[in-house]
Amino acid sequence: MLLLASSCYFYMVFVPVYILILGFTIVVDYFAGILIENAKGKRRRLFLIVSLIANIGVLSVFKYYNFFNENLTSLLHGAGFQNPIPYLSILLPVGLSFHTFQAMSYTMEIYYGRQKAEKHFGIYSLYVMFFPQLVAGPIERPQNLLWQFRTKKEFDYERITSGLKLVLWGAFKKMVIADRLAVYVGSVYSEPHMYSGFPLLLATVFFAFQVYCDFSGYSDIAIGTARILGFNLMKNFNLPYQSKTVSEFWTRWHISLSSWLRDYLYEPIAIKYRNHGTIAIIIALLITFTISGLWHGAGWNFIILGVLNGVMICIELLLAKRRKRLAKKIPPIIFNAISVILTFSFVNFTFIFFRAHSVSDAVYIITNIFNFKGFDPEVVGLKRIDYAIIICSILIMEAVQLMQSKQSPVEFLKKRHVVIRWSAYITLALLIVFLGKFGSKSFIYFQF
Repeated sequence: MLLLASSCYFYMVFVPVYILILGFTIVVDYFAGILIENAKGKRRRLFLIVSLIANIGVLSVFKYYNFFNENLTSLLHGAGFQNPIPYLSILLPVGLSFHTFQAMSYTMEIYYGRQKAEKHFGIYSLYVMFFPQLVAGPIERPQNLLWQFRTKKEFDYERITSGLKLVLWGAFKKMVIADRLAVYVGSVYSEPHMYSGFPLLLATVFFAFQVYCDFSGYSDIAIGTARILGFNLMKNFNLPYQSKTVSEFWTRWHISLSSWLRDYLYEPIAIKYRNHGTIAIIIALLITFTISGLWHGAGWNFIILGVLNGVMICIELLLAKRRKRLAKKIPPIIFNAISVILTFSFVNFTFIFFRAHSVSDAVYIITNIFNFKGFDPEVVGLKRIDYAIIICSILIMEAVQLMQSKQSPVEFLKKRHVVIRWSAYITLALLIVFLGKFGSKSFIYFQF
């Protein structure tokens, strides 16, 4: 009850009345889960469809209504007609896509027979509203989270300190790296037509690190906070910029969303049409990544983001055999290094559509990104000392992540002398206090 009340308060801090939206979907899915479990035959599918319509309907109204209405207006205007459908002046509820997908996974798992319906209304409500991951994930499955609300939590020093360290690391990535990078990226991308060449290129590379540190930083804080309270959440990032292919990147980036789309969208389509061979896989990939792009935002730039990734993964699939033959002819260290650089470059390219305010802005950036001219670094919101702080902070992060690929930094520090351990903790805390950007910058993925 304490966690549920705290989660309600946490969500109501943003827009209090939007708690009613969550309440509506919770009630619908709670009863839908019980009805699906008790029903047989076509009635099971009917109750699942009702649940999905309720969730997707709420998402569509608040997130996609105006987008589709704008496009309808453009089509009708081109044909000489006026659109009689009004626009809605509504704010997007924070984290709507996250808890909607989590709620849908619950009813679908019951439908597939992999999860029993939760009879305790309070526990099910907490599954949807658990505050550490309510607004930006990870998107949890009921099998991982529901049972944890029934277990008694005891004080555990190792667990609590482990969670605190993860929160500290997440805060460093968010406040020292992401929020400082946001100053430069925001200055350039808010008025891209004022720049060309190096500022655009640097802002694009900076954004790759900003969005990673911002989102993975939140995930670290969420997972660490849950761990302090005695709950284990799934890992959401696994060194994505070390990926050698785009398909590998999407198994390492926002893992909870990628696995959700794989299990509930890609695999059902690919399996249903498996008799069509590779064509079925390609169609399933394109549909999945188009939906993935639309999940990120109601705009054509986000749809292009998804389509580009889907097309590239299809190309990788078709060229997989050639890639293997090529890998045998080149020393592994060189082949892997080139693969990582090319993958990172492609991801950077697609992130232009992620960050740009419109498709036209994205096109301008792409066509002018290599039009190099003179550059004064202080005209875009940062001083020279800020660049030094950014580079040093990223190097610290990469050093820790290089260690993470071999051994957990927490485990590494655990084996060191107490003076070394506490020196590392205090140094990280002081870096946040003195170098962190304090203010009202929210997490990027809150908007989704």
